[in-house]
Amino acid sequence: MSSLTDRLSQIELFSELSVKEIKKIASFMTSMTVKKGRDLTVQGTPGREFMVIETGEASVRRNGRPIATLSPGDFFGELAVIAGVPRTATVTAETDMNVEVLNRREFSSMLDESPRLAKKILVGAVKRLHEIEEGVVR
Repeated sequence: MSSLTDRLSQIELFSELSVKEIKKIASFMTSMTVKKGRDLTVQGTPGREFMVIETGEASVRRNGRPIATLSPGDFFGELAVIAGVPRTATVTAETDMNVEVLNRREFSSMLDESPRLAKKILVGAVKRLHEIEEGVVR
């Protein structure tokens, strides 16, 4: 299994970042075990975490309709962490899972410390938002 730093470097949101910057983000993340059937996010509710799936699978529903299945290496919650916007979909664990979680408060303080890092992540977030608007969900 690849390291968290390797997995983060594969995420488009972080595609503009150096290895050092990715390692800094990884240092703020916490591993969490999730039981099958648990909602990780609920559409319309406030979001405070960004998550990367380490093991397991999750389903994504928008307005009650299935739109995607997420598996190891996939991520979600970045818009909530960056902009504090409500969740755009409900994500439910379809199996027991391990996820890496980044809290909004820690993420925000890290961005405040490094405007250069903030700009790079913002570019990645805009790319991701464009994918969502175009209906391309990875």
